Amino acid sequence: MAALKFSRQRESIKEFLMSRNDHPTADTVYENMKIIYPNISLGTVYRNLSLLADIGEIQKLSNFGGADRFDGRTDEHCHFMCTECGKVMDLHSQDFDSLVEKAEENFTGRITGCSIRFFGVCEECINQKKSGNST
Repeated sequence: MAALKFSRQRESIKEFLMSRNDHPTADTVYENMKIIYPNISLGTVYRNLSLLADIGEIQKLSNFGGADRFDGRTDEHCHFMCTECGKVMDLHSQDFDSLVEKAEENFTGRITGCSIRFFGVCEECINQKKSGNST
């Protein structure tokens, strides 16, 4: 693969994602990039997000019941999606090595990684229901 030409816009998109932990959609990335680059197109944002995901600089999170989300963290970690508000967040302290070892016990191939997603209700939504403030 040829060396990737430096792009200030692509680097800004990556930095934006690395500064966040809310796993924004492409539209959210676009709205924030327009502040810095008023002439940037949505297509440019989509192409750069796709390229960054393809080369492993960011993670593309699909199948969360809506638009793809993007994550600046590329290390192995779990994600949680609130089925009430749709928020996607990281789950920490997961022991991936032992999980992979357990999965390999009855598998004749080689596992090189995993992606784990949990679904449920986040603390904010639980507290909101307890206080009777449903949205």
